[in-house]
Amino acid sequence: MSDNGEDAPPPLSEQTRRPLDTAFRQQRVKAWYPVLNPWWVIGIFIVLGAILVPVGFHLQDVSHLAYEKVMQYDAFDSPHPDCGINTTTNANLSCTISFTTDQDLEPPIMVYYEIENFHQNHRTYQKSRDVYQLFGAETQFALDAALCDPLNILGDVRLNPCGLTANTFFNDEILLTTSGIDMLETGIAWQSDLDYMFRQPDSFKSAPCPEGTCDPSCCDGDEWSCDEPAEKDGVCHSYFYADDNKTQYLHETYNNINALDGVLNEHFIVWMRIAALPTFRKLYGWIDQPIAAGTTLTFDIVNNWEVSSFSGRKSLVMTTTNIFGGRNDWLGMYYYVVGFFCLGVAFFAAIKQTFRPRRMGDKRYLKYKQL
Repeated sequence: MSDNGEDAPPPLSEQTRRPLDTAFRQQRVKAWYPVLNPWWVIGIFIVLGAILVPVGFHLQDVSHLAYEKVMQYDAFDSPHPDCGINTTTNANLSCTISFTTDQDLEPPIMVYYEIENFHQNHRTYQKSRDVYQLFGAETQFALDAALCDPLNILGDVRLNPCGLTANTFFNDEILLTTSGIDMLETGIAWQSDLDYMFRQPDSFKSAPCPEGTCDPSCCDGDEWSCDEPAEKDGVCHSYFYADDNKTQYLHETYNNINALDGVLNEHFIVWMRIAALPTFRKLYGWIDQPIAAGTTLTFDIVNNWEVSSFSGRKSLVMTTTNIFGGRNDWLGMYYYVVGFFCLGVAFFAAIKQTFRPRRMGDKRYLKYKQL
């Protein structure tokens, strides 16, 4: 401090930003500082085990309330006798799978396809798309074109949409043919994806054909690019896609995609949402009506998507839901496995502490650095 007192603190009355003199502001609140001796730790492990084990078994019981039926219809090692297509792509092979329910099922009843050993999460596969193109852009930046290679331009034909993800679309067709039961195929994609990630090309347009007509004459005129009208909801439409002679659009790559839907097809949007694991399920449809026990469900399948080239398998899965979604035994298993581990640690620690106790603060356990 200098002699003239310039460095002296101002009086308290002038210290406007000084914290209040309270226990909370001045960190004088009473606190408990537990000493975790061995018996305290053993007690904590016992309490954790006593909570986790019953919770785990309860979660598993809740999981088992969901009905699940898995029907494999193609595999690299054990192909279905009627549905297997080996390595034939777009085989267009029709087959039928039937089963009888053994309990009453309440809606919603979800129908998935399950694929094994297909790595959608590979970085190259995941990034191989043009997000602007999927949202309607008809011009392409160089960086987006590079991401789509090698499935961007084939010869003189440009792919729209481009990339590995879009051009390995799961194009099997699954149809529930049981009388009186309908499988809905709308409402399966995320609404946010429909609203913000996918849109028909900017220049796309369509119009209903004149009443009573559904023939090539509906596509006459330069304003339409179609050769045949597309039908949707019982109404035929003419449509226009820009530069159609040099561009292969989604409905031209996959015959089961309606030209009026294009990239807005919900099965396609579901496929474009990347799966995190090599074995995954994707929603194909759902049933919004109860099904009585003993009902025979018949699915007609058109098998196009081969799995043998990557040593994969694919199955049809039908399941009901519970509070946690679908059937998942792993969640309950994780709980009770950790619970049993805690009880095991507590048991062995209690034995050790009983027969060979360690006195708290024993200086014999201190280690000093030798200079």
